[in-house]
Amino acid sequence: MKQKLTHEEISSFSLELSLLLHAGVTVGDALALLADESGPDYHDLLDPMAQAVDDGASLSQALRQSGAFPVYVCGLVEVGERSGRTEEALRALSEYYEGRSRMGRKLRSALLYPAVMLVLMLVVIGVLLVKVLPIFDEVYASLGGRLTGVAGGLLALGRLLDKAMPVLWVLLALAVVLLAAFAAVESFRDKILARWQKSLGDRGIARKLNNARLAQALAMGMASGLPTEESLSLAAGLMSDAPAAKARCEDCLSRLERGSSLAEALKGSQVMPAAQCRLLELAQRSGAGDSAMEKIAADLSEESEYALEEAVSRVEPALVLVCSVLVGLILLSVMLPLMHIMAAIG
Repeated sequence: MKQKLTHEEISSFSLELSLLLHAGVTVGDALALLADESGPDYHDLLDPMAQAVDDGASLSQALRQSGAFPVYVCGLVEVGERSGRTEEALRALSEYYEGRSRMGRKLRSALLYPAVMLVLMLVVIGVLLVKVLPIFDEVYASLGGRLTGVAGGLLALGRLLDKAMPVLWVLLALAVVLLAAFAAVESFRDKILARWQKSLGDRGIARKLNNARLAQALAMGMASGLPTEESLSLAAGLMSDAPAAKARCEDCLSRLERGSSLAEALKGSQVMPAAQCRLLELAQRSGAGDSAMEKIAADLSEESEYALEEAVSRVEPALVLVCSVLVGLILLSVMLPLMHIMAAIG
């Protein structure tokens, strides 16, 4: 049995189930149909859920009993069942987790490439220190000289690294394994990204990413028929890995409880930029708050993705420049004294 679904899998499951419900298929039959069309893992997950629903359990209860879905999925589906908007809740969940999956892929690309570049840079510098510098040292010795100064220090460092080569090979293998796990295993990647975002706090790119997630969670709740306060509570719960963003969301909720409008509360607590708050306020006056929030969530998500890509575009040439400078300094520290010796001999 598949114990935990990825964001992409939750999105796909929610969308397919909502489409079947919209076509008039009952929940139990829809789950059974999805189970029959799935592989062994999903069949073992969905078939007991279909049986539980046929035995009288609700969809939210079946989701909880499976243990494969986050608590927020179960809670939102339960709210949808109470309000008669299960289809809308499932569709909102599909869009939310599709956004999370897309952002996860963006973050993976953004962090993986610089990490690979950094490992390759360290390997190149290590080869220069361990393999190339000793050759120059032999050339100096044949000319009756020796490497001194910076070059001598680098040669000593290279000899130290050469003695520690078994450990370095283990570290390199570990780095490769970690990079492969980051690229392939979503649960591991989510933990790393959560730590990375927490280390960044709630500023810069991290703040843009957090704003996009908050807007997506709000749009999901509002599209599912949740009251505004419950939508904000849901959004705060989804931000447990970003304490500062969660605090902003809770501040927004307290402002709402004190009588502020949603747009005023979002602006005052800095959950969303002022321009988006103004757009939401105008849309709510015309009764289009739900669709406006979806548009705002899409815009903020696109803005955060652009900021991420822009940051990566700056990191790449910076790493190349640093690597080039270091390699150049190593070669210059060796070649300049050698040129002086050759000139003296000539």
